[in-house]
Amino acid sequence: MPTPRGGLTGEAVIPITSGVVGRVVHGGCGSRSNSPGLPRELGRAQNWSGSLIVASLTGAFGSSFLYGYNLSMVNAPAGYIKKFYNETWERRYGFSVDEGTLTLLWSITVSIFAIGGLVGAIIVTPIVKFFGRKCTLVLNNVFAVAAALLMSLSLLAGSFEMLILGRTIMGVDAGISLSALPMYLSEISPKEIRGSLGQVTAIFICIGVFIGQVLGLPEIFGQESRWPFLFGAIIVPSLIQVVILPFLPESPRYLLLEKHNRSKAEKAFQRFLGKEDVSQEIEEVLAESRAQRNTKLVSVVQLLRTRAVRWQILTVVVTMGCYQLCGLNAIWYYTNNIFSESGIDRETIPYVTLSTGAVETLAAVSSGLVIERLGRRPLLIGGFGLMIVFFAVLTVSLTLQNTVHWFPYLSIFCILAIIASFCIGPGGIPFVLTGELFQQPQRPAAFMIAGTVNWLCNFAVGLLFPFIQAGLQTYCFLVFAGVCFAGAAYLFFVLPETKNKTFHEISQAFAKRNKETLEMQEMNHYPRERKPSEEQESNFTSSVDNGETMKGIV
Repeated sequence: MPTPRGGLTGEAVIPITSGVVGRVVHGGCGSRSNSPGLPRELGRAQNWSGSLIVASLTGAFGSSFLYGYNLSMVNAPAGYIKKFYNETWERRYGFSVDEGTLTLLWSITVSIFAIGGLVGAIIVTPIVKFFGRKCTLVLNNVFAVAAALLMSLSLLAGSFEMLILGRTIMGVDAGISLSALPMYLSEISPKEIRGSLGQVTAIFICIGVFIGQVLGLPEIFGQESRWPFLFGAIIVPSLIQVVILPFLPESPRYLLLEKHNRSKAEKAFQRFLGKEDVSQEIEEVLAESRAQRNTKLVSVVQLLRTRAVRWQILTVVVTMGCYQLCGLNAIWYYTNNIFSESGIDRETIPYVTLSTGAVETLAAVSSGLVIERLGRRPLLIGGFGLMIVFFAVLTVSLTLQNTVHWFPYLSIFCILAIIASFCIGPGGIPFVLTGELFQQPQRPAAFMIAGTVNWLCNFAVGLLFPFIQAGLQTYCFLVFAGVCFAGAAYLFFVLPETKNKTFHEISQAFAKRNKETLEMQEMNHYPRERKPSEEQESNFTSSVDNGETMKGIV
């Protein structure tokens, strides 16, 4: 069975004390803002600086791409890997491994990836605090390279334990990157394109899945003597990221609010925004800090106890849970059987399966292009809604496919439609939302919660789905339709639109539901550390201007 999917900017309102009300729209190189008459499309295009594009592409290529690649490439050599396990067992113990033990070893090989991902999600909070977002992505490649070496050399060494250990370490890499990358992208992007840039994570997951399918073809690495090269190829994206990413700036919000280094933050803003005058961007971030009164990171326990963000936390838990439990993994499980029932030769199925990866990639790219126009809510709710419809049709077509000759083709259409529906919204927006629903001090802890839910649900799907499928057969899709309905209903009634809003404005949108004013939020965040507003603002501004660095990890 295919590996289940695993796995989340830098703006604030202009301070009222400055006498200016409104939101700055970042312009292109040499411009302070977009003029009122400037077309929105042109203004949005000016936000895409060269450094911003390179940082997003390089960051995703060495992170979310590898996650998607590891989801799909393990399926092509499954038969050869099981044969390797059997031969190794026989060489060691003098007899062939029984079918039950072989199945157990293979199940461990597949599911251990999620356990590693959970470990990575748990340890990411102190790492991004101490090393920063960019450096975390760079250092994370140590796990990727180590895992690639272990897995690619396991056949030569005659040790299947090396392959299992490598999968575990690769899971740790994925757990860290699926939190650190969305965090980095959300903090370096202007709010006008924050959703589009955030979708880069999902787009590269889909591209990774597709490339894994391509490289697993028999003409490339899908042969008994070549399958270790599938694992060794992991090194290539990692090395590219290690070579390029260090020359790009760290998150300016991290530099300013957590490291209190105004000089480096200004330079980072200048490179990412493609203009010299970034005084208003700096002032926006400082205004957000003054609104929060404190920039000390909160721990996971503190965040869970904070009444002011309880609905944000619940929203992230729901979206991440539905991301895993919406049934896409069941689709991958049935794909080969449905293609076979449609009369496609077994030898041809791997090539036809490429269509699923292509549809996945195209849908994710399309979502990234329209997310800033349509918003997060319509894409999320609409994606789940379409999945409900196509799950229902798929259930009927699979149940009656032996009675109507064209139903297998209808099943193929439903599979592709479900994949596309998932990728236009539920497949990527949960990572974007996790970065948008929380302010700077809360974000690392929020990503840790999101990542933990993500990987626990990932593991649960891998563990429980075989039993669900065995008990319900084709009717198992109705269970997933129910999950999609519950997720869509919750988001319809709870989630506000976050498109083109600052983090401060998003917090205000949740304040009424949380039954707290922003002033009460601040008191709940730091009840023992409150100071008079003027004194605290003066102290913070002084520390930023002096380049003072806050030490310690919460």
